Amino acid sequence: MAVTEGEALWSPGPEYVARSQIARFMQWLQQHRGLHFDDYEALHRWSVNDIEAFWAALWDYFEIQSDCPPTRVLEAGGMFGAQWFSGTRVNYAEHLLRYEARAAEGETAIHHLTENRPLARMSWQELGRQVRILATRLRALGIAPGDRIVSYMPNVPETTVAMLASMAVGAVWSSAAPEFGTRTVVDRLVQIEPKLIFVCDGYRFGGKDYERTDEVRQIVGSLPTLRQVIWLPYLRPERSEPPVAGAMAWSEALAGPDVPRQAFRYERVDNRHPLWVMFSSGTTGLPKAITHNHVGQLVEHLKLTAFHFNLAPGGVMFFYSTTGWTMYNLLVSALLSGAAIVQYDGSPVHPGLDFLWSLAAATRATNFGASPTFVQMMEKAGLRPREHFDLSALEAVLVAGAPSTPETFQWFYDNVKQNLWVTSQSGGTEVGSAFVGASPTLPVHAGEIQCRCLGMDIQAWSEDGKPLVDEVGELVCVKPFPSMPIHFWNDPGDKRYHEAYFEHFPGVWRHGDFIKINARGGCYIYGRSDSTLNRYGVRIGAAEVYRVVEQVEEVADSLVVCCELDAGRFFMPLFLKLKPGIALSEALADKIAARLRADCSPRHVPDRMYAVGQIPYTLTGKKMEVPVRKLLMGWAVDKAASRDAMMNPASLDWFVEFVATTSDYARPSQLKSVSR
Repeated sequence: MAVTEGEALWSPGPEYVARSQIARFMQWLQQHRGLHFDDYEALHRWSVNDIEAFWAALWDYFEIQSDCPPTRVLEAGGMFGAQWFSGTRVNYAEHLLRYEARAAEGETAIHHLTENRPLARMSWQELGRQVRILATRLRALGIAPGDRIVSYMPNVPETTVAMLASMAVGAVWSSAAPEFGTRTVVDRLVQIEPKLIFVCDGYRFGGKDYERTDEVRQIVGSLPTLRQVIWLPYLRPERSEPPVAGAMAWSEALAGPDVPRQAFRYERVDNRHPLWVMFSSGTTGLPKAITHNHVGQLVEHLKLTAFHFNLAPGGVMFFYSTTGWTMYNLLVSALLSGAAIVQYDGSPVHPGLDFLWSLAAATRATNFGASPTFVQMMEKAGLRPREHFDLSALEAVLVAGAPSTPETFQWFYDNVKQNLWVTSQSGGTEVGSAFVGASPTLPVHAGEIQCRCLGMDIQAWSEDGKPLVDEVGELVCVKPFPSMPIHFWNDPGDKRYHEAYFEHFPGVWRHGDFIKINARGGCYIYGRSDSTLNRYGVRIGAAEVYRVVEQVEEVADSLVVCCELDAGRFFMPLFLKLKPGIALSEALADKIAARLRADCSPRHVPDRMYAVGQIPYTLTGKKMEVPVRKLLMGWAVDKAASRDAMMNPASLDWFVEFVATTSDYARPSQLKSVSR
């Protein structure tokens, strides 16, 4: 069935709206603050016009536990450097496990499955028990507040226990997925000087085993500040020999006595104390070590999981992710609501394309996460999950990882369930949350993100900083919000932080996405406006690619871009300037791909490689990723680049000819209003 952008597809019934978490909050505001709002748009308007009152209301509504109340909700001399909830001392993990005290005996906190483990459940009581034992062990090992703990672990409950135990003692957490190569992991983790690392011996994906003991040795050997390794024999549970000398087995780490919930002391920390470090990259330098704090992520995730995911006790959140992506952190954050989560480690299409739907049915998932690319695979295969699985518990679908099309939304109504809240949300690693998202009180329109999230003053701006309605512009946030990074790790004077988000529009957060906001507040994301590589929702730094490719002896220079195409597809070409006398053979392309796969990850491998005479540079010596990407996306050459600002203007001619003649990808239709 044909569907057009913005076409109405679903509306929540009165009963669904009345029992939503956001409706309950609006009732609370009227009762406790004397504030009445007729609809979501009015509530959002108040949340960004009186931001201190809004976030203060959330503090009280969610009954956040702190050693003392805030002396100030917001201290800011502008957006950059804003400080939230001064005077407070909180612990994120304490709130994640708060529901344990109310949970029924045996009530599920985590459903978990891997390709080499059967489906099983972990109760709230068992999750809390293991976290307290491990946290006590960490303290005995000398871990103090502020020490960094990192992991090279799969998406399994042990990783979640390690994460929560680290947070519980005030340590700073950071995670890398085991499919990452050594170079990618070390480039990230060495920056934060970790004291302890959790590692696994390997993983299984698509029915194939991947040993990681050699990588573990290399990683551990490249992190000189490490004092302890805790290892999990995950791929080979019978394995007893540790990957590195002196490593403590996971079973030993959890061999301590039980610690009663009432007797355990969470390390409550001040409002500038770091919670975790997540990594996102640009075109130069090491990956950015984005650092968030406890209180900022806590209030933001309480808001997000309750009001924009509509989660509550009895709910079950399932989103396919690896531990190297921010969606893993967001999945774990669902525990704040008292809902259960589903952790799965393995291929999303093994042993069959419909595997994730079978898992959603088996776990009675109420909220299911998917990507447009996943939907495209389902559609091509002619799969209709509604005909094969009991999805009666399913209430909401979250589509993320790429811009969604109207057809993506329609597919769920045709093939999954007609009474379904289909949502799309967009934010990122930088904020650990979403800027634009969903509300269960609003109708669903094809391809449209329902709303701007509460407390997020999001606008579309033209290049000269003017707000736009019904036109595509730069996504900006014009007022501070608690989940802004407190800093980048090891960034003297916050120089990289300021350059990343505040340099383009002084004093205003520029996120690097194209967005359109219509008159009713609906939003459309049209991909990246900067040079970050967005591959299936995971952001990759061009610098990571360059550091590997330009060490290949045949390569003199390189340039990589990633284009978001229609229907959730991507095209990531790598352009290579080769040394004199070298041709781009199949063997050389395979060599480069293998190096990228081993040193970085499979996502770093380009879709195609091309030999070019010159790589275009600006007069200041910067590679011109953004202009080249604009050309490939369909922009006119005079709007994509200024030859007067180029070091080598003629280098652009090859790319103009390439765009005019190539059939290697289908240029997107999404950015018509930008490229005119």
